[in-house]
Amino acid sequence: MIVFDLKCNSHGHVFEAWFGSSADYEDQLARGLLACPMCGDPEVSKALMAPAVAAKGNSRKPEMMPADAPTAPVAMAGDEARMREMVQALAQAQAKVLEDSTWVGRGFAEHARAMHYGEKERSSIHGEVAPDEARALVSEGVEVAPLLFPVVPPEAKN
Repeated sequence: MIVFDLKCNSHGHVFEAWFGSSADYEDQLARGLLACPMCGDPEVSKALMAPAVAAKGNSRKPEMMPADAPTAPVAMAGDEARMREMVQALAQAQAKVLEDSTWVGRGFAEHARAMHYGEKERSSIHGEVAPDEARALVSEGVEVAPLLFPVVPPEAKN
């Protein structure tokens, strides 16, 4: 797998995309399969990226790295702070929704089906389910949605 920073040509939005190889990127670009996730612009190109070159293990001490050294390429000045604010807002929104939801753990699929088929009273629940089981729920018409951020099970909290 290879990751490229891409940007749309109309607005300059920078985003990350993963490909099986450089040839896969070129093929998808040629077939018009790439588009900016922010504005939908199909005219995208590779953005400038700083290579992640690791230092030799014996040549650099951790204390020499500045605390605020970036760990990933930064798109544009100001974008990083804006993205952090948006991610934080999404995390807070999810936490607010989960306040009125019941954790059902690995019994999620069973509970969701029981509510869908009228065997249990409908309520807001969240839990764990394998990806193929989640797809099966969706194909049955059970209303489910993935959470954006991982949730720590109540029994695992300190």
